[in-house]
Amino acid sequence: MWIKKGVVYKPDGSLAHSQSHAQVPFAYKHDDFLRIYFSTRDAQGQSRPTFIDVEYDDPTQIRYIHDKPILELGGPGEYDETGAMPSWFVDMPNGDIWLYYTGWNRTHNSYRLSMGLAVSHDGGLSFKKMFRGPIMDRSIHNPIWAAQPSVMYDNGVWRMWHISGQKCEYIHGYPEPFYDCRYAESKDGIHWTSTGDVVLAFDDFLHAVGRPSVFKEDGIYKMYYSYRHTRDYRTDRNQSYRMGYAESLDGIKWERKDDLVGIAKSENPADFDYNMINYAHYYEHNDKKYLLYNGNGFGASGFAYAVSEK
Repeated sequence: MWIKKGVVYKPDGSLAHSQSHAQVPFAYKHDDFLRIYFSTRDAQGQSRPTFIDVEYDDPTQIRYIHDKPILELGGPGEYDETGAMPSWFVDMPNGDIWLYYTGWNRTHNSYRLSMGLAVSHDGGLSFKKMFRGPIMDRSIHNPIWAAQPSVMYDNGVWRMWHISGQKCEYIHGYPEPFYDCRYAESKDGIHWTSTGDVVLAFDDFLHAVGRPSVFKEDGIYKMYYSYRHTRDYRTDRNQSYRMGYAESLDGIKWERKDDLVGIAKSENPADFDYNMINYAHYYEHNDKKYLLYNGNGFGASGFAYAVSEK
């Protein structure tokens, strides 16, 4: 079971790049403090990544709030022209940090997502795009878009679990996307091959998978993710995001074990996660297990943390 400990951070609107939202939090470990990267939005609703530093024992105790984005948006026509959302950070042998992120392109009545790769040479204070183009985009296996990768270098192979846009349907006059979770591999972390393997497939309720968080424990691949229905998920808490959990022996074929997820939406209408709970990131520290996660409004209400209790 996960014991909820409270909201860690929500932007107060005092920073130009961070007027609202603290979405898709990621726990990056330093020796004596925890850095939490997240996606925030400016007055135009454009997402950029930034971070806060917090105390390990109580992440609600904030040491530092970064005053600028760590990565700027792409140029005109580029895949990240209207938004850049952090997804996964990987430490490299030479001391660099690689950031896998989701680039946003607004369209006339919807949006298109692609994956980008950026690098930091200063310990994660700033990142620069490694390539002007995306490392994964629309393809045979990802007909609508590809985004939000969870990446692992595992026994000499780069492995990725990501959300994959498969179709759109007009619902209440708006083209709502359906996206499952899929698998890809790489030899260098840059050039990826989509295998077509579906990690989490559609069912009667699961019409969209939000942000997989994959880790390996005792030889078993484990994943926290969020999932929702496509109809009325913004306004109906019964259709909106809730948390799920799955396990795999090989990282490709997964068994959903949502009954073991151990965390759910609050039943108190005043709470930040009453309407939805989503975009979790799992991490460990000093033999304790933690989750960072978002609540209402897809991160508009900030992010919270929870501690595992056996």
